[in-house]
This record gives sequence, structure tokens and C-alpha cells, in this order.
Amino acid sequence: MAGSCVGESDGLTFWVAEQKDYDDVMSISVKIYGGNDYLPHRYAGWMTEPDRVVILGRRDGKLVALESGLIVDEGCTVVVEGLRVCPSERGRGVARVIQRFADQYIQQLYPSVRTKRQTKADDPSAGPTQALSKFTELGRRAALSFIGEADSFEGFVSHLRNKLHSTTGSEPGGSVPQMVLIEDEQHLKNILLDPELPSRVQLPGGAIIQDWQPLQPIKGNLEILARRNLTWLADKPERPSFLSFYTPPYPIPYKGGSLRFNIDMFAETRSVPKRALAGHFEKVRERREVKGRVMVHVYLNKSLWEGVREFCEGYTGVRRCREYWEQLFLERGM
Repeated sequence: MAGSCVGESDGLTFWVAEQKDYDDVMSISVKIYGGNDYLPHRYAGWMTEPDRVVILGRRDGKLVALESGLIVDEGCTVVVEGLRVCPSERGRGVARVIQRFADQYIQQLYPSVRTKRQTKADDPSAGPTQALSKFTELGRRAALSFIGEADSFEGFVSHLRNKLHSTTGSEPGGSVPQMVLIEDEQHLKNILLDPELPSRVQLPGGAIIQDWQPLQPIKGNLEILARRNLTWLADKPERPSFLSFYTPPYPIPYKGGSLRFNIDMFAETRSVPKRALAGHFEKVRERREVKGRVMVHVYLNKSLWEGVREFCEGYTGVRRCREYWEQLFLERGM
């Protein structure tokens, strides 16, 4: 085992992850997140991402756990991600041990970090979320999930467009208000650094949550958002009251291989999310970014979930694959 041990605790030794550890990491990741695991796709990028720390826990040389943290908010915050424990070690406190060590190690490397943030999936029908007593809930968004074959999305986009025309009273090919595509870097910077943006578009906890990563709309986080290659849509070019983006679809292990397509929306207005959803699907279709089986997750204000759900229904090639669930945004001091 190459590399050097960076610590030990409770029978575990801890190591900074390397690319050569990929197969071991995948071996403890089977069936994580119901096949929606992002790590097989992102692991290589994590190895070189600036201000990213990935810690492995081993017992007797065998990999048993992983935890990662990304330093954001100009060095004040760590966003923790990727926690996993091999099946044979679950229920033995291993997650707690590696989390505690990772917190300490990150603070040694980045003494300015004072806050730990994370996002977590929650099923409200299952009752109160446990083991979060040390965290403060900063925000909560609804999640809408559906699935279909890429070949079906051509018809699905037409289905959505027809629904938009019927709700606005315009004829097919008529004038449904179009979303504004934000492509210019300076234009986007001006929008994101507007101090009124968080209240105007109802950012949860004042943060832009990009594919489960909460980032304050401040200058130091713009480079992080830029390297995500996002496609941004707004309801108007200046001082938007609705903002949305999609993360480029990426492969996940679901059912032997699928694509995951995440759309994040920020606002409370009820009509614009439908136009934005159709606009995002049109963009991925134009760019031919999807193929095979595609799982779509839309994250939005809870008050908008039912309307967008109804908007997406009625086309046989795309179906909802999960009941209502939520995304929690949590914080605690280090």
C-alpha cells in the first residue's frame, strides 16, 4: 500500500485517497444511493480538484470507509460529501470515527474553516430524520424524480411545449415567453453577486445548491461554479426573480448503467419553472447530451413541486420513479 498514513483512531488508519484506490472505493460503494452514486464518475476529478480533501479509512489494510470535504466560501466552510462505509462495517460506529478524523484533519490543513455544511436526502413520510441533532437545518427543497429512455425525450419536450401553449392560450409555434440563457461570464457574475439575489429568488439558506453542493453567492465561489460547466436560465436578463441551471448529465451505476440529469431551480413563482424545465430539456436534446436510460432529478421550492409534477405527467415514455422526497441543507460549527 503506497502513500503515507495521516492518522489513526479506534482501530482505523487514515490515508489521503489516490487515483490507485479507485477499485477499492468502488468495492465498498455497491448499491450506494440506490444506484444514483455520483462517485464512480467524479472520483478522478476529486483527486485533482483544488481545496478538495478525500480521506480513506482502513482496518488491517482493508478499505472500510471514505469521507470527502471541499473547502468553499473563501476558506470559511467545508462541504462534506461522499461518506460511505463498507457493508460489513456498518452499524459499528465507523462513519462517526472517520467523520471525526476528517474534521480534525481538514482543520489542520485549513485553520480558517469554522463551519461544516452538508446536504442530505430525506423522506418526510418516514418520520423525523435522526442523528442530526448537532446540525441546524438551513433549508429544505422538494425533489421530483422521473426516468425515461433518451429516445423518448424528443416526444417529451414536444409534450411539455404543447402543455405550455395550452396553459398560456397561445397556438403551437406561438409566443410562449422564452427563458434567458445566461452564457456571458461577466453577465452571470453580475447576477450572482447581486446582494438582493438570495431574497429575490429564495435561495435556501442563502446558498446556491448545485448538484447537492451548497455555495454562498460570493466571489470566492464563482470559480467553483464555473468549473461545473453549468447551463443557466433566468426569467429575465437583469435582476431575475427566477434562476435555474442544469449540471451536464453524467453516468451512474443504476440498472447496469444510466445517466443522471440534475436540474436546480430557485424561485417561488409558479409559472416560470415549467418553461425552464422545457428549456433545459431542449438544451440537452440540442446538444445530444443524453443517451440510453436517463434519470432526472429536479430540485425546487416545495410549493412548486405539485405543479411541476402535474406538468410532467401524461407522456408514456417518461414516468415518475420516486414518490415525493426532500433535500435538506444542514450546518454546524466545527
